[in-house]
Amino acid sequence: MLCSFLALAVFPSALLALSPLSPETDWAQWRGPLYNGTSPGANPPTTWSESQNVKWKFKIPGFGSSSPIVWKNQVFILTAIPSGKKVEPAPEAPAPEAPQGGGGRGRSEKPDESYQFVVISVDRETGKLLWQKTAKEMVPHEGHHKDHGFASSSPVTDGKHLYVSFGSRGLFCFDLAGNLKWDTDLGDMQTRNSFGEGSSPALYGNTLVVSWDHEGEDFIVALDKNTGKELWRQKRDEPTNWSTPLIIKHDGVEQVIVSSTNRIRSYELATGKVIWECGGMTTNVIPTPISDFGMLYAISGFRGAALLAIKLGGSGDLTDKADAIAWRHAKGTPYVPSAMLSGERYYFYSGNMGVLSCFNAKTGVPYYEAQRVEGLMGGVYASPVAAAGRVYLVGRDGKTVVIKDADTLEAIATNTLDDKFDASAAIAGKSLFLRGHEYLYCLEETN
Repeated sequence: MLCSFLALAVFPSALLALSPLSPETDWAQWRGPLYNGTSPGANPPTTWSESQNVKWKFKIPGFGSSSPIVWKNQVFILTAIPSGKKVEPAPEAPAPEAPQGGGGRGRSEKPDESYQFVVISVDRETGKLLWQKTAKEMVPHEGHHKDHGFASSSPVTDGKHLYVSFGSRGLFCFDLAGNLKWDTDLGDMQTRNSFGEGSSPALYGNTLVVSWDHEGEDFIVALDKNTGKELWRQKRDEPTNWSTPLIIKHDGVEQVIVSSTNRIRSYELATGKVIWECGGMTTNVIPTPISDFGMLYAISGFRGAALLAIKLGGSGDLTDKADAIAWRHAKGTPYVPSAMLSGERYYFYSGNMGVLSCFNAKTGVPYYEAQRVEGLMGGVYASPVAAAGRVYLVGRDGKTVVIKDADTLEAIATNTLDDKFDASAAIAGKSLFLRGHEYLYCLEETN
């Protein structure tokens, strides 16, 4: 468990070097201050219910599975609110042929009403609405998976501005008072089976990066965070993916890494030049990679299983270079949830099930493998998070199992709320923030 400043000092990828993040009090982006699902120094509650340790709950208008982020006195979420304005749907264009193995539960229906794509700021202490801004109102050009929505990307902040992606509806920059500073339109995605969009923007220094993998022309693009001006763009050849880019610094080189079906690729952050690439993931990649100990951990688990610990520092195509892969695993990897790294413990689910593995990140040796977590029978979409020697496993049916951050699977508590949860939790200070289908919860010791 990274719970001391000594641990921060030896974090090799220098992820905090160009960021004002406070690991103890803020959770400013998807996967937290260290990009790995942990919150050093935080101490959220262990037990709660609707009548215990709920500091506040905020009724969310509309729907979305965007995970919350936290900065100082504000908690930010995204949502899509149906306007009630019905329209005659335009004829749907023929869908691009999906690569074999894309699968799914059939295409979703094309929307026939407009939606307001909304950014919400909630007061961290009281749960009161601070501001609500509509970034765009329009009829989405395609639908989404029944478990998905139109607001699935998580925002990111540098402490001065908030960067928000509504995908095909646009990329937006607000100040923290809710004033729009700039916006840009990157086009319309055509997602596999109209399952919807979900990759979040990544921020490092003055550069904002967006990955745009779909059934049309793919690209990755870097923008100046202050102006929205495009810095570089690289074409890609990938089917639809939902993984968020990871930006790291290794051996003095800042690089952005995207995990996708055909290739995991590392791009030079300054220029967009490909540094290295590696095959080996499954189709429909969703989990975000993690980096530490001089390695990149990429994982996916739809119609197959893949986990690669790739040594950083290489160049070119690493796929068939045996010495480029520190270790690998090909069983029981996650489909939707991302993995989590706490110290040397690398946690991951199997598929979308409450079946957990914990491996040593340096060696690939399992502490335990594919163990059923009692209490998560309803399945999981949320990624695990950790703080204060505890790991929080949030189920879709309202249950959260808290386990010890340890070499053996040991449950501490099972907690239930009257909501359903697909978004990943955020941890900041003494609070755990859970975004449900209906409410945003702030959980904190109240006794």
